[in-house]
Amino acid sequence: MAPVVPSGRLVYGMQLPVQTKSKSTAEPWERDAGVDAIVTVAQHAENTGFFYVGVCDHIGVPAGPEADHMGTTWYDCVATLGMLAGLTRTVRLVSTVFIPAYRHPLATAKSFMTLDNLSNGRIVLGVGAGHLRGEFDALGVPFEKRGALTDEALDGIRAAFDAEFPKLTGERFRDGGMGLGPRPVQPSIPIWIGGKARPALRRVALRGDGWIPQATPREQMTEDIAYIRALREENGLPEALDIGFITEPVHVGTPTWDLGDGPVVSGKPEEIAERMREMGEIGVNHLQVRFRNRSLTELQDQMSAWHTEVAPLLND
Repeated sequence: MAPVVPSGRLVYGMQLPVQTKSKSTAEPWERDAGVDAIVTVAQHAENTGFFYVGVCDHIGVPAGPEADHMGTTWYDCVATLGMLAGLTRTVRLVSTVFIPAYRHPLATAKSFMTLDNLSNGRIVLGVGAGHLRGEFDALGVPFEKRGALTDEALDGIRAAFDAEFPKLTGERFRDGGMGLGPRPVQPSIPIWIGGKARPALRRVALRGDGWIPQATPREQMTEDIAYIRALREENGLPEALDIGFITEPVHVGTPTWDLGDGPVVSGKPEEIAERMREMGEIGVNHLQVRFRNRSLTELQDQMSAWHTEVAPLLND
């Protein structure tokens, strides 16, 4: 599968608010927001040049510290993307990220091929190995084998994307001779792989069409991109790959309120664009932008400011 980001471009996308209310990502206003806000932001993203919108995946969150921090509201990934497929027309729809080790690969393939068909070819399957041991335990999936299970699932999913009657050759799932439709509109649905540890980077190199880094600091990106490209070269795979970067929180303009602790990229559009172009220079071609904001209206204003003031400077 070829990269889906236009050659030579630095594009931008975002993970949608509200569909998860984890304290790691959600702003305070999102606690009382619902589906209307999700749709509003997705449609505004489409209207302001965002290449994709993303939806996360957790089936459940274990009681205790994890639930206290992450919350238990995680809108179902496939159902939410299906809704958005009918309410948008051009923006790509990405799972950021889906956990295939929890499901039969043909069930995952069926869901995302259907989404691709319904959305007229706008789906990107973003996947990850998962990290919540308690979630694995509750679902009866061995946490220690999540890497191998993810690899086997990806091979089965890719086979189903590429052939109506896929052959499953892994240890966990056997070939049943089943045909799957509807077929995707795209020649094959692109698979972007999330993660930051070396096993995840190896998975990107050998099984992915793109990479969604997870909390990878910008100073680590050059080394990780080089590692991925070296593995692809060693295995005779093309260098072309969609390389992402999850930005630091962004606030376009001079803030008039406390943006909180931690790194925030704020200030003049030229200054923000320069920081983002630095990532393009090392091989990144899609940015996942996070905006600091205090309300739905302010989030939309920030998205609009990015579109009109920052985005035109990204590809200078």
